[in-house]
Amino acid sequence: MKKLLLVALATVGGLLVYRQLQAKKAEDDLWTEATDTVPADSTPAGV
Repeated sequence: MKKLLLVALATVGGLLVYRQLQAKKAEDDLWTEATDTVPADSTPAGV
């Protein structure tokens, strides 16, 4: 029973870490997009 509880706690802990890393990556991507000096959808005039 103790092993099952330990596995469950490790799984929940891993899930929390994973979700936090995903949130950080999403925020970093947002900042990169917001502070990019060249817009991604810009095309030169006359093209």
